[in-house]
Amino acid sequence: MAMYGKSMISIAIQLVAFVMRKCLFSILSMGPVPAHIAFIMDGNRRYAKRYAVHQESTDQGTGHQHATVYAFSIDNFRRDPHEVHALMDMILAKLDQLLKGERLLMKYEVRIIFWGNLELLTEPVRVAVKKVMDMTVHNKGPVLSVCVAYTSTDEITHAVEASVRERREKVQIDVSDLERNLYTAGCVEPDIIIRTSGETRLSNFLLWQSDFTHLQNPKPLWPEFSLRHLVWAVLEYQKVHGYLKKWKGGTEKNK
Repeated sequence: MAMYGKSMISIAIQLVAFVMRKCLFSILSMGPVPAHIAFIMDGNRRYAKRYAVHQESTDQGTGHQHATVYAFSIDNFRRDPHEVHALMDMILAKLDQLLKGERLLMKYEVRIIFWGNLELLTEPVRVAVKKVMDMTVHNKGPVLSVCVAYTSTDEITHAVEASVRERREKVQIDVSDLERNLYTAGCVEPDIIIRTSGETRLSNFLLWQSDFTHLQNPKPLWPEFSLRHLVWAVLEYQKVHGYLKKWKGGTEKNK
């Protein structure tokens, strides 16, 4: 009987949580809903140290396992080779999980795109990345973009080089040429960029695309970032949406 009572309490709690989430999403839908939120997932190593997961451990990627999607900067290749190798292994493990979860990805029509200089990745990771993109390329649902082996300056350099190759007979390169050759071509600019852990730097992330983006730096480390923090971020964006829209409109008129 006691077990039945605990079960009923658990169901009741889940029901209340579901209703609260529905209410939150209803409130958020009253204002402008961001079409694209970008995350700088900062604070994994600090989180690991806080909870006594040592860098000397045989599993160098432990502190990062709280994230289901991991963004890897080109600058991260400068870290200790053992840590880089462990992070590549962790990324490969996450990609294998995505491949094994094909049925769920297809059910929700999720498309997964990887942005970055993928040639810098280890061959097994590069092969897995291609498999994931090929598997979801025709999906029409939500898009998940993952930046790996990425910096914004590398992206802009790539776009300039690609534009020059396209326009061999034309010296002048237009902004539209560069935007067509960015890794992010065809994707809407982010409405919000969230960098967890309280850091205020963009760290070479989406510099070209973030001229009218609302930048936020909540204090929780990435593994601590939760739904309530995301809801608060959207509410903060909704408060300044009119201001951002006004300035973006004014800039576009003056172009």
